[in-house]
Amino acid sequence: MKNALILAPALALFGLSACKNNGTDVNAPAFAERTSFTAARQYPEGIAYAPTLNKFVVTSLTLGKVGTVDVNGVYADLFSDAQLISTQGVKVYNGKVYVCNAAQGIATKTTAAATMKTAGLFVYNLSTNQIERRTDLAALLPNNQHLANDVAIDAQGVAYVTDSFSPVVYRVGSDGAASILVNNPVLGVPSGQFGLNGIVAHPNNYLIVVVASTGKLYKIDLANSNTITEVTGFSPVTGGDGMVLINDDLYVVNNRNQVTQLRGANNWATASVIKTDAAGYDQATTNTVVNGQVYTLNARIGEISAAAGNPTSLTSSAYSIQRFK
Repeated sequence: MKNALILAPALALFGLSACKNNGTDVNAPAFAERTSFTAARQYPEGIAYAPTLNKFVVTSLTLGKVGTVDVNGVYADLFSDAQLISTQGVKVYNGKVYVCNAAQGIATKTTAAATMKTAGLFVYNLSTNQIERRTDLAALLPNNQHLANDVAIDAQGVAYVTDSFSPVVYRVGSDGAASILVNNPVLGVPSGQFGLNGIVAHPNNYLIVVVASTGKLYKIDLANSNTITEVTGFSPVTGGDGMVLINDDLYVVNNRNQVTQLRGANNWATASVIKTDAAGYDQATTNTVVNGQVYTLNARIGEISAAAGNPTSLTSSAYSIQRFK
């Protein structure tokens, strides 16, 4: 996920990205500890749970579309869109699907002009299966490289999007109006490394983001001029990717092969590691919550990194979703 030219990001949650007990749905099916599914050349990066469908929602780095996975592990296409190039992080909120759009060299719909220059947030209505809006985030910084990675949504329906190639978090209002929330080198990494990745919105009015290559967590205080402070007290979660928040426990996919449970203290000034689950994760990316349980996508992300310059090598179709134990 951290190749200098072909980088696959992100992260995903269910419903409100930061609801204090998110994922509660009495009608949700009982997903197995491991759900395997087949989707030709999908390379899904983001995962969410859609309660109106009783299914997981997954994205596609290679094909630029959105699909579903049911309790039996059956995959089906959900949204196709000519303007979706490489779909990254995804969230489901208020009957809508929010999808990060980027452009990587391994995407079949990309062009030389779009690759590493694309950042967008697309919103689809689950009732109509129609697009509601497309927000171009890269236009806010046209001279930068871009990769829209993950999205979090607060209780007011405001979306926040990370950019892995620029030290930027974007804000997209419920009306679709976009702006730069923060653009700060403290969130940056040297050229060729993978930067901002997973993001959650805490109900106490701040964001928590992870920088993938360093494994550091940062708090962005929305109530205090978007002040950025590093969360301390734990060893970095190197390779940090998708994150979900349940109460004050943050579950971070890291190193592609585990999920680390961190517990915040003092309004996330500090955090400590509670548990690490390393069984059943292989080339993992992002996670979501269903009924208080964390489910993580095994996305074959290592193959994406290895395919730099040779996208025809990306032929896999077998993936899985692993429950945190």
